[in-house]
Parts: sequence; C-alpha cells; structure tokens
Amino acid sequence: MNITRRDVLIASAGFAAAPLFSPPGLAAPLPREADIVVIGAGAAGIAAARRIIAVGRRVIVVEAANEIGGRCLTDTTTFDVPIDRGARWLHNPDANPLVKLARALALEMVVAPVGQKIRIGRRNARPGETEEFLAALVRANRAIEDASRGKGDIACASALPKDLGDWAATAEFVLGASATGKDLRDLSVIDKVRGGDRGAVIACRLGLGTMIARLADQVPLALSTPASRIAWSNRDVAVETAAGRIAARAAIVTVSTNVLASGAIKFAPELPKRQLDAAARLGLGSFDHIFLQLAGNPLGLARDDAIVEQSSSTKTAMLLANIGGSSVCSIDVGGAFGRDLSSQGDKAMIAFAVEWLIKLFGSEVGASVKKSAATHWNAAPFALGAMSAASPGGQPSRAVLAEPVGAVFFAGEATHDTLWGTVDGAWESGERAADAALRKIGALKDTTPAAPAQPAKPHRRSAPSRSARY
Repeated sequence: MNITRRDVLIASAGFAAAPLFSPPGLAAPLPREADIVVIGAGAAGIAAARRIIAVGRRVIVVEAANEIGGRCLTDTTTFDVPIDRGARWLHNPDANPLVKLARALALEMVVAPVGQKIRIGRRNARPGETEEFLAALVRANRAIEDASRGKGDIACASALPKDLGDWAATAEFVLGASATGKDLRDLSVIDKVRGGDRGAVIACRLGLGTMIARLADQVPLALSTPASRIAWSNRDVAVETAAGRIAARAAIVTVSTNVLASGAIKFAPELPKRQLDAAARLGLGSFDHIFLQLAGNPLGLARDDAIVEQSSSTKTAMLLANIGGSSVCSIDVGGAFGRDLSSQGDKAMIAFAVEWLIKLFGSEVGASVKKSAATHWNAAPFALGAMSAASPGGQPSRAVLAEPVGAVFFAGEATHDTLWGTVDGAWESGERAADAALRKIGALKDTTPAAPAQPAKPHRRSAPSRSARY
C-alpha cells in the first residue's frame, strides 16, 4: 500500500550564469556606489535584486561563492542528468510565483508523483502496517500541535505520545531530521506547527539551481566577492569587499543564520545582541544527500519513488529513487546522525548508503553502484548548514531577525514565519526586504503595495504533510 505525498513528511525540500560583474581581477571593478547592495546571490538575494531593478533603482549583488544559487545548487557534470545538491522542491505550484516565473523562461516543471512506500526489512509494509504508521504520524502531529498552544515553547520530542510502539523512531525521523534537519528534541513545537502544510511539490527538470541562475540573468552580480564588513547608520551603509568598497543608501543581507552568527561579516557598529541571539536560535539543521547511480534498477522502483523504513532508531535515511526517471538515487540523512556521518567524509557516507540499501533490498545492490557523490552542507563555508529550524523557545526569533537595523535589512528563509526552510519562503522574504529597503530610501511610498505578505496565521493540518526544502 502506498502513502500519498500529503500523508508523509519526507525530506527533500537546488549553476551557471553570466554575471554582469565577474570575479575580481577578471573584469571591470565593482561600482563604487549603488542605491542598495544585496549580500548573497541565493533565492532571497536574487528576488530582492529583481524587485529593486523593477522600480528603476541601482543594485549590485555581491556573492562570496563563485556561483549563483546559494543553497540551490544544481550539479550538471557528475551524472548524466542534472542533480540538485541542495533544495530540490517548490510548493503549491498552482499559486507559487516562482513556478510561473520558471515557466515563463520555458523551464520544464515536473510535479512529484504520488506514492511513497515503507519498508519493513526487505518487504513493503502491508496495508494494515501502513495504516498503523499513518495513525502514529497523525497522533504525533496532533500532540505537537496541542503542545504549541501551551504556556511555553517546548521541544517537539517532549510532546510526543509515549505509546507509538514500533513506529516511534520512524515517526521521529520523518517529522524531525527528515523534515527539518533537526531531531525533535532540538525543535520548537511552535515553529513546527507554524510551518504547517506546504502543499503539493514540484521540481524543475533542469534543477532549482539552474532556475535561480536563469532568474538572475539581468541582475548585476559580483561573484567570488565576499562582503567582509558593513558600516551602517540610519541613513546609509558602506559594504567592504576585497574588490573594493561600495557606498549605498541601504543593504539587504541574505546570508544564512549560521554565517551571520559566525561573525564572517563584521558590522560597524556591531549588530544588536537581540539580532545575533535570534540568528543563534534559528541555527541550521543538518541535511545531506548521498547520490548513487545504480545500473539496472536493482531496487525495482519507479521514477521519484520515496521510501522510508520502519527503524528502531533515528539512524536511518530517506530514499528518493530514480530521480527524474534516471538511474540516480538519493539517500538523504539528517539531524544529529546525519551531521556525524557527514563529518566522516564521502567514504563513510557512501558506505552507509550502500549498506542501508542492501539491508532493505538485497545484496545485488552493492554490485550495481556505478558512480557516487555526497553533499556536505555543514562544511560549505558560505552556508554552514542546510535549513533553519528554531530551537525550543526560539520561534519568535524569526520576526526579530527580519527587523531592520538602521539601513540594513535581512532576508532569507530563516526570516519567514511559515515558509522557513523553503526556497519559496526565501524568495518571498527577499521581495519583502526589497520593498522595505526601497521605502527606506524613498523609492516606494508607504501606501505602495508590498511583496506578498507572509500569512499571519499558521496553516492548519489534520494529517501529516509534505515538508519543505531539501
């Protein structure tokens, strides 16, 4: 018996472009002035820059990495198909402006097929067992939702029913590490509930990283140009890089919470402790993909089939098989286990993935591996993790992080109250920050409609739903 996409929270959520400004030393120098400087060329940064361009103001995007996309990163060389090494899904395709923008660029969008399976040992779960698992997920979700209405913002693990039996560890993995990159003991019940139901999911055939890069075609960019220091006041900013100093009337910072908290970008004056504490409470979870190219479809699965196992611990994974109809499979690991495994390097990650598949599908899997690769988002210097997830008590930090400081504005998925952890949320937050910055410099009147507002209330759900991002 299959589980529908809306029945289970499975983890999955993603380059090349011709920037106007190439890496320092290879082309013209950075502009010395701009109306607004955007720090970071991920989804939030590109959304902000497009918004600023649309009202005729000067913008420059400075990006520390040598490519566009941030945590949307499409690999087009390792395998014979494009593979998203970061985010791979968008949500609510009927209403999502990113989907409409992608289609306007003639990028093919592919709705994720319905159908997921549970493995118990080397067999699929029987219909009655599947129903037991779904019932366990529903009970766990309802307990978390009930706890979110309590007096304090506690850890999701503290709210779980104690009698989930054989499905306890699987439910914890699906709702925690697989959905948010954090184990339930490290996750706020309020943040989890406000994340709500993200609806149906859709992918870009050429990859989300490719999509973001295409959307950046007309955006002035400086790649391989990390911002080292931002001097700010209530009237203006100065952004310092190795390629030069840019004076502007405002700046929009879109770096991840882990990068912000690391101090890689200095601020003068220093950021208020309130802002830094907020970033720390919204630390990034750990989530990585282990890719295996398997000859001959030894798993006997269809395109984009998703598999979770009945596990006795959270040291498990989620399988996305035959990505886009190819022979490449992704074994996804997250949470504390995923963080530890990733720290051991490619060899340990690939060995785990092969052994895990052999346990579930038989020994012939090992001989069918033709090529492999793994991601290490915790070690990526310009990301330092996968997606934000609030620690217990930390959910209000999203609103705090989104507050401007003088002429500095903040954007990124971590600043979105409900679509945190998603490309959708990052894009909306970039548009929101751009509108706020444009108002600050007098380019928009206070009565001008802003970017689509974040929902004031969380989406309600009565059953487990598909999560965000990776």
